[in-house]
Amino acid sequence: MAIRLLLADDHPMLRDGLRRSLSDEGFEVVGEAGDGHEAVARAAELVPDVVLMDVTMPDCDGVEATRRIHAAQPDVRVVMLTMHADQDVLRAALEAGASGYLVKDCSIDEIADTIRQAADDSSALSPDLAASMLDEVRRLDVPDDAPDQVVTPREVEVLQLIADGCSTGEVAERLYISQKTVKNHLASIYQKLDARDRTQAVLQAVRMGIVRLA
Repeated sequence: MAIRLLLADDHPMLRDGLRRSLSDEGFEVVGEAGDGHEAVARAAELVPDVVLMDVTMPDCDGVEATRRIHAAQPDVRVVMLTMHADQDVLRAALEAGASGYLVKDCSIDEIADTIRQAADDSSALSPDLAASMLDEVRRLDVPDDAPDQVVTPREVEVLQLIADGCSTGEVAERLYISQKTVKNHLASIYQKLDARDRTQAVLQAVRMGIVRLA
């Protein structure tokens, strides 16, 4: 079944180009939005699998629209598109619930791959932003509570593989367990680390010293 996609960008020509290119990649573009308010409304109406969201839009920007969509429809994934690799915007987008974050000079193949990963609950960042995230978490203070008391050894293995960029299927294959078991571990990890999704879980785990970003 094709991934159902909503495009949110205030530039009609860019939306048109993305719609044609992503349709050619096999996605079902179910709707478009020209600003953040419209993106929130269209997401509620259409319930897409993934929203490809521009960061800079009039009235309601992409970060705020992502926050509203995630609060109302946590199963709808949002991939952010931005003109610049800005750490502050990256942090705000992740905190708002974004599942992926790309700069607009990336290729259509990178955008397509990130949308697929987001739909599969495998959060993705463009390479330069992944490096930015690593620098960011390295500056955070590690709390006093012992991380090995928070998650189990198996959950640490799952977290490390997720931090390395593995999908659910790849984690299952490497640990010789079922994908359902991986998802159960992830649900437990989210609860223990107070995380909404994989990206937040990895950020929290790195901050606590549980896993490392290579």
